[in-house]
Amino acid sequence: MAFPVDLRRCQALGLAGTAFLALGGETAGALPVADLVSPESGRAALGLVGVYFGVVLLIAAWALLGRVIRGPEPPTPRSLLLVLAVWAAPLLLAPPLFSRDVYSYLAQGAMVHAHIDVYAHGPAQLGGPLADEVAPVWRDTAAPYGPVFLAVASGLSGLTRGELPAGLLGMRLVALVGVALMAVALPRLARQCGADPAAALWLGALNPLVLLHLVAGAHNDAIMLGLLGIGLLAARGRLHVLGVVLITLAALVKAPAALGLVAVVALRRQVGVVRAVLTTTVVALATTVVVTAVAGTGYGWVAALKTPISPHNWSPTSVLGRVTGRLLDHLGSDFAPLAIPVWHAAGLLATMIAVLLIWLRLRPAPVYALGLSLAVVAVLGPAIRPWYALWGLFLIAAAAPSSSVRHRVAAATAVLALAVLPSGSAPDLAQVLLAVSGGVLAIVVLWQAHQAAQAPVLGRTA
Repeated sequence: MAFPVDLRRCQALGLAGTAFLALGGETAGALPVADLVSPESGRAALGLVGVYFGVVLLIAAWALLGRVIRGPEPPTPRSLLLVLAVWAAPLLLAPPLFSRDVYSYLAQGAMVHAHIDVYAHGPAQLGGPLADEVAPVWRDTAAPYGPVFLAVASGLSGLTRGELPAGLLGMRLVALVGVALMAVALPRLARQCGADPAAALWLGALNPLVLLHLVAGAHNDAIMLGLLGIGLLAARGRLHVLGVVLITLAALVKAPAALGLVAVVALRRQVGVVRAVLTTTVVALATTVVVTAVAGTGYGWVAALKTPISPHNWSPTSVLGRVTGRLLDHLGSDFAPLAIPVWHAAGLLATMIAVLLIWLRLRPAPVYALGLSLAVVAVLGPAIRPWYALWGLFLIAAAAPSSSVRHRVAAATAVLALAVLPSGSAPDLAQVLLAVSGGVLAIVVLWQAHQAAQAPVLGRTA
């Protein structure tokens, strides 16, 4: 007998998951320096178990919701948006989770507000409490973000006067605006691409990675993706210029969104490729010039695209570079220091080739081609984080040609949702064991609930 599943049960289970996430994060999250709890303490251990207990509950709720969507009476997009709001609610006032990047955002916003060049200096130049919150590896690193995001961060700094609690809440609200734009764009893009709007929302907006990293982590990728989605929606309609403006704004948050301009050209190919390229280029350049002038940050963001990455990054090219470098060093070769740069260059070349092949093959499906291209950029780039997977996943959710593609992407999502500690720090063996314990405990609870739900049904059948 199948486990009885309906929308209300999924909503309640996911709410329990995010509630445990928020509660566990109070001691195990990416807390302000003054509130940090020793990882060896019982409170931190209990919080870590609670967070992973909540993550597994959330993944289970999301998987069960997928069954509901594939059922005989799938929920409407409007009801799914309500589920998203309910799941996200406990995370609104939770501490930052899974990353300390939000503190970098606040420090960089304060730097812009204080007229310090964020493309020439790291947060250490700002000094004070905000700079102390930034992870040490990034305190002397220039900002890799575009003028749109830095203008938002600067405005938020002015509104909150540098107060940390208000700044954290403000940055999370900014991320929520981005998630809301994603949720608005997804079902409409799916209809235009001939896909199921409910399935698109399930994979692209209710995805655990969205809740864990865009909402709980307050990453600026939310604004990038929201603007990109709305821009593609406009470009697919009759608002070509508006679409280009919005996609350019997305790229001026984070550079990968610039690939969206290729999709705009593909969408406008009926007017002629030359005309489409010329119009798109002129509008994008004009938008860039105006926004950069208004933001007052200058064009240092172009050079800042080369901002160094963490030496311990787990991207495939970085891992291969480290392994090759150690091997060459062991052999006494003078080429060992070149291993990582060479592998990064190889990754860039492979990315360019893969993206070109994708567009040659999928020109009639530009939104899907863009999603696959962004996925390739995330995987083969010099840096990779779990939330980078959302770059491609968001558009694949809207335009995937088959349910099998969605199922494979969903499976990868479930794995990535478990990949980072709530503190955002590198794990040790003890923390891994605690995280696994929390996940196993959740599985046991879910199994017992399954058995309890089946018992009355089996009794009536007998």
